[in-house]
Amino acid sequence: MTYPRPTGMAAFAVVWFGQLVSLTGTAMAQFALTIWAWQVSGQATALALVGFFNFAPTVIFSPIAGALVDRWNRKLVMMLSDMASGLVTIAVLILYALGRLEIGHLYVGGAITGTFQSFQFPAYSAAISVMIPKEHYARANGMLELAYSASGIGAPILAGALLPVIDLSGIFAIDIVALLIALGALLIVHVPQPPVSEEGRAGQGSLLRESIYGFEYIWQRPSLLGLQLVFLAGNLIGSVGWVLLAPMVLARTGDNSLALGTVESVLGIGGVVGGLVMSAWGGPRRRVHGVLLGHALIGLLGTTVIGLGRGVPVWAAGAFLMMFFIPIINGSNQAIWQSKVPPDVQGRVFSVRRLIAQISAPLAMVVAGPLADFVFEPAMMPGGTLATSFGWLVGTGRGAGMSLLFVVTGLMSLAVGLVPYLIPPIWNVETLLPDHAAAPEGAQSTTG
Repeated sequence: MTYPRPTGMAAFAVVWFGQLVSLTGTAMAQFALTIWAWQVSGQATALALVGFFNFAPTVIFSPIAGALVDRWNRKLVMMLSDMASGLVTIAVLILYALGRLEIGHLYVGGAITGTFQSFQFPAYSAAISVMIPKEHYARANGMLELAYSASGIGAPILAGALLPVIDLSGIFAIDIVALLIALGALLIVHVPQPPVSEEGRAGQGSLLRESIYGFEYIWQRPSLLGLQLVFLAGNLIGSVGWVLLAPMVLARTGDNSLALGTVESVLGIGGVVGGLVMSAWGGPRRRVHGVLLGHALIGLLGTTVIGLGRGVPVWAAGAFLMMFFIPIINGSNQAIWQSKVPPDVQGRVFSVRRLIAQISAPLAMVVAGPLADFVFEPAMMPGGTLATSFGWLVGTGRGAGMSLLFVVTGLMSLAVGLVPYLIPPIWNVETLLPDHAAAPEGAQSTTG
């Protein structure tokens, strides 16, 4: 006897659960690798480069990936992306088991994973648009943000507790099993292909033509371009903090992995609470306020507070507040784009949108480590060039330079959120652009 595959909101819930499990396994592996890389190298630069080699290909290949996502079956694309990540994890596991794992291998593995992840964001984002009705976009995106955040709660503590018992190889094995669960969830659901829109027909052509189409679409809509420039600036500034959080905590606590695990777990709790709020609330009526005020509050109450802190309680409070606003920012932004852009061109448009928003992050990742190791850290040592002026604010010694960088970038993030209120095309994006007319195929009912 055969059973109908889940559709609509039921199908989305199944995919969401699979992603929650997979993200938890991945977060455990990333946490364990962070500890391993820090113990091997002892430098923030090495950790920053691991992030760079993973993230840069995701941005670079986005336009081509988006064009292919709109051409191919989106469910298949999502599965292939997950499978590629699993194969890289298996390769790293084998190298570690043989005693041959080196930092350079993490760079190569990250580059491969990042290349396939360039397909994941446009495929998942576009899939939501055809699985559920428009009125549930913000809540569904809140649930996705919840999954990302929830994986950050238990994963660091679990990895920190299990690492001495099952070693890095055991953590990798958990990640692989979690990935298989995510693939199984995708197998049993129905993900419809979108109907062809007028914009979709206008953007058809060669792969090069379709890869460029996303740039043309956004350039012709200044409000959407301005919205993404906000994210470009926010990611340039914010990525410095993300890269330096682990080395800063480890440096200021004498390499205490429990302290780092606690801060990262509270970071996840903040995201979960923010995701729950976004899922239940759906965001502000004018979603652009969720984007702009969210950026400002992350800078003021999150990043700056982390920089000013000198112990786990304050770091954890800042981390909670920083992550609390991210689901609101991303959920509000996703809902705007999913409502304004026809589903059959979302792969191309969303991939370029990601390129615009995140192209600055690899630069920040490369600069953050050397800036900390060779400029701010020496300057904040006792007797350093900045120690006299800012020692009262963040202290001196190992890790103080990275703390000062958090304060600087936090204040800059505050400005990123407030300045766009002086630019009408950005904060009026929802009224200046009409919603697309295409209804999600097969999504007439929220129950599937």
